[in-house]
Amino acid sequence: MTTKRPRTWLITGVSSGFGRALAQAVLDRGERVWGTVRTEADADAFRALAPDLARAPLLDVTDEAAVHRVVAAVEADSGGMGGGGIDVLVNNAGYGLVGGVEETSLADARAQFEVNVFGALAMMQAVLPFMRGRRAGHIVTITSVSGLVGWPSLGIYSGSKFALEGITETLAQEVAPLGIKVTMVEPGGFRTDFAGRSRKRSAADAERAELSADYDATVGACKRLLASHAGHERGDPARAALAILKAVDAETPPLRLLLGEDAVGYATDKLTRQLADIEAWRAVSVDTDFLS
Repeated sequence: MTTKRPRTWLITGVSSGFGRALAQAVLDRGERVWGTVRTEADADAFRALAPDLARAPLLDVTDEAAVHRVVAAVEADSGGMGGGGIDVLVNNAGYGLVGGVEETSLADARAQFEVNVFGALAMMQAVLPFMRGRRAGHIVTITSVSGLVGWPSLGIYSGSKFALEGITETLAQEVAPLGIKVTMVEPGGFRTDFAGRSRKRSAADAERAELSADYDATVGACKRLLASHAGHERGDPARAALAILKAVDAETPPLRLLLGEDAVGYATDKLTRQLADIEAWRAVSVDTDFLS
């Protein structure tokens, strides 16, 4: 169900991809969106979508002080727009780092975690005092099916999404008694900017055209697969946005929302394999307690 008054959404990274598609769907329903962007040109383009409803603060989510300033500004302004503060935070800003685990520099790995994990964490920590005060709100994190299943060439990216999932799952337990809802969105392959400006190659990978023969059948093969799928993914971001709206509208939203038939298949396959391993090694696992 929808609330009686138009909600206020804060969505990070609305210049393209899931962020833009979701923001457009929210605006189409007459709800307010503060969508963060990185450039003035992107801000102008976003505000033009719905001048009365769209706001576009410039924000780098790795700048903790700026995160708190933007959240405070949204809270202060949204009351004057007939709202009651931030109703929904959507952590969408992020990028994908492509590179084998061995070939990825620690600097590149840290940069990946700064955006995908610590940027999202900063946003959550900034909005939570306000949501706690109202005993209401919904935090949505856009993770990935790669936050459930690892892939050669996406180890660091997947690690960042695994970390974000662990933080978000725990947060959901901590804030449930406070009336705050939490949902993780786990997309599979969608025609977003992930294959374009939202994807970066590790520095070591970028310096050489070919991987060593040792990794060509795993890391190299997955890189070629990613490249061949770019622009041909089955997932429609507009339909994904509608699915996310359904989850946010629900009286009892899901903790996890897989998006795409591929995501459902990958997650199901992994869970099946995990259960098989648990059963195969159950005797060894439970035989580690002190003998009574």
